[in-house]
Amino acid sequence: MNAPRRVAPEAPSRRGWCPSLARPMPTGDGLLARVHPPLGRLTAAQARAVADAARRFGNGHVDVTARANLQIRGVTEASRCGLAEALAAAGLGDVRHDGGPQRLTLTTPLAGFEPAGTVDVPALARRIEAIGLEIAGLPPKSLVAVESDVHGIALGPAEADLHCVAIRGGLALHLAGDAAWWRLPDDGETIVEAALRLLAASGQRRMRDVFDVARAEIPARFALPPIPAPAASSAPSPGAFPLPTPVGPERGSPRSAPPVADGPVALLVDAPFGRGTADALGRLADTADAAGAADLRLSPTRGVLLVCVDAGAAETARRALAEAGFLTRADDPRGAVAACPGAPACASGSTPTLHDAARLAEAFRPFAARGLRAHVSGCPKGCAHPGAADLTLVGRDGRYDVVLSGRPDALPATRLPFEAALERVRRADSALSLAQIVPDPPPGPRPS
Repeated sequence: MNAPRRVAPEAPSRRGWCPSLARPMPTGDGLLARVHPPLGRLTAAQARAVADAARRFGNGHVDVTARANLQIRGVTEASRCGLAEALAAAGLGDVRHDGGPQRLTLTTPLAGFEPAGTVDVPALARRIEAIGLEIAGLPPKSLVAVESDVHGIALGPAEADLHCVAIRGGLALHLAGDAAWWRLPDDGETIVEAALRLLAASGQRRMRDVFDVARAEIPARFALPPIPAPAASSAPSPGAFPLPTPVGPERGSPRSAPPVADGPVALLVDAPFGRGTADALGRLADTADAAGAADLRLSPTRGVLLVCVDAGAAETARRALAEAGFLTRADDPRGAVAACPGAPACASGSTPTLHDAARLAEAFRPFAARGLRAHVSGCPKGCAHPGAADLTLVGRDGRYDVVLSGRPDALPATRLPFEAALERVRRADSALSLAQIVPDPPPGPRPS
């Protein structure tokens, strides 16, 4: 049963704003400008341009988002135009100015390493981007997840409006708000366009909010056959793993041969809680060059994947990036904890979530080893992780509401100062349920 929800308080900046370079969002540490690299990829030179822009026009902080974009913080009214001009010159400028999504698609960083004879995921994503640019009125948060079941279906948590999965023999499509999956014909992009036009015409912000009867028109109009849902899998964890050797004119070609000895190796590193600095991004760009990586592939895990020339280059890169503060190992407990910037960086937060999340991560280590996840949110909006977590601490008036197995906007079991919540997690028996950290409440109303 879903936990009951509470109404989030009014806040100076609300979840749902989609900042861009031309339209940065006001927050606690100035304006926040979002950079949308095409397909979530940028060259080392472009990464250095972002790092330099963050120093010159912002406060030097750079976030990696769950949609594989970058955010520059601390921008001012006086510096915003210079920032936009600098990044446009680097090939990272806004692509539309009508309020629609700057980047419509989300792919995994492994896109392009599909076997020969399967759907070219990056090419499909580019075609969907082109379709989206022609649709007026498309809501700014519109998202089409595009991936291949060859790499595992890992974009389910992305809350996409449309989810396209390359499967054996074609494409599968899911519309948010429905349980069904549908097999697309060869001209499947026509159906994707029809679904996006439906969303634009509906007046709703997300496909899940479109009336059921309207959504049902899409599979009915095109006589789409239902198919079983592709099996979901977990997102990749930080670390190195071998890749097929691409056969084609460019690294990352979708036409790939089987893995070979001493072939390319992928290295995935995550920014702690999605937060980084201009210096760390510059270090990442230098490391990519040294490892022979053609680009930096942003990941929905709030990290970056580098395709290194071989295992030796990947290990050298891993050590360098670990020294720079990135998560480079699957057993790093910080990877099991989501956190937003919190106070003072965010005007909606009343608690220092990043500082608290770092301390919670170590105490949470035994639970993380069991696959459990925690979330430290500065407010009920839950920007870092809108979905449910095993343990969620929600900042309110300098303390934390404790939510077990629920979303940040769920009613809390109790409210505690951070030190008290941390001590309860430390003392909890990791072999048992997290519910033990909240004693049975006395009769009476919920915390308010």
